[in-house]
Amino acid sequence: MRIFKILYTVWAAFWLIVLFLILFPFFWIFLQKEEWKPKAHYLNRLWGKLYFPIVGIPIKVEYRFNPDVHQAYVFCANHFSYLDIAAMGVVLKNYYAFVGKSAIKKVPLFGYMFSKLHIQVDREDKGSRAKSMTRSIRALQSGRSIVIFPEGGIKTKRPPQMHKPFKDGAFMMAIQQQVPVVPISFLNNYKIMFDNQPPLSRHTLKVVVHEPIETKGMTQDDIEILKTRVYEVIQGELTSFHLN
Repeated sequence: MRIFKILYTVWAAFWLIVLFLILFPFFWIFLQKEEWKPKAHYLNRLWGKLYFPIVGIPIKVEYRFNPDVHQAYVFCANHFSYLDIAAMGVVLKNYYAFVGKSAIKKVPLFGYMFSKLHIQVDREDKGSRAKSMTRSIRALQSGRSIVIFPEGGIKTKRPPQMHKPFKDGAFMMAIQQQVPVVPISFLNNYKIMFDNQPPLSRHTLKVVVHEPIETKGMTQDDIEILKTRVYEVIQGELTSFHLN
């Protein structure tokens, strides 16, 4: 019944906020120095690891590839739900930076953490796009991975079909730095919560981490080829899952 879904959504939102408020003082401390930021990243992951079991949403990950925590990658995933951001910390052990929309920094407290720990971009502003690209490349050069949703946000109106075309940024930086692109399929995230629209439904959140796609030897002329390969891997898994 809808009333129970609404009550569950309120309860889940309560725990999301409470856990973050408990952790925020430690976030604030670890965000004061660059060398402490990996600890803030760990807290980010801990937030997700605590939250999903509390609200009864198990996360089942199929690792067809186990990323090396000492190597930098560009992780590309479909994006149908804001739950993806919290879930990614459970899926990946790597130290990474999200590339996300700059509007997030307006969210009280969470926006502060995101702006200090991750990379913001206003996709309507050419200067912001260039700045975020520069910061992303520096992160990759330092050995830190990048997580990006190449659809450019939650754009699709009919999941599990992804929005096309993909944005170029993820593929430009991967080719420039010659680092692998790792596709990730969130198979049923939209069934739990589509976009940011409640109420929530309880399901096991299912994720597939795919084999990496190497970029060594690629040039910027290969961006479209790389985009197509990543799209086909993620969308192919989504389509196969929903046909079975």
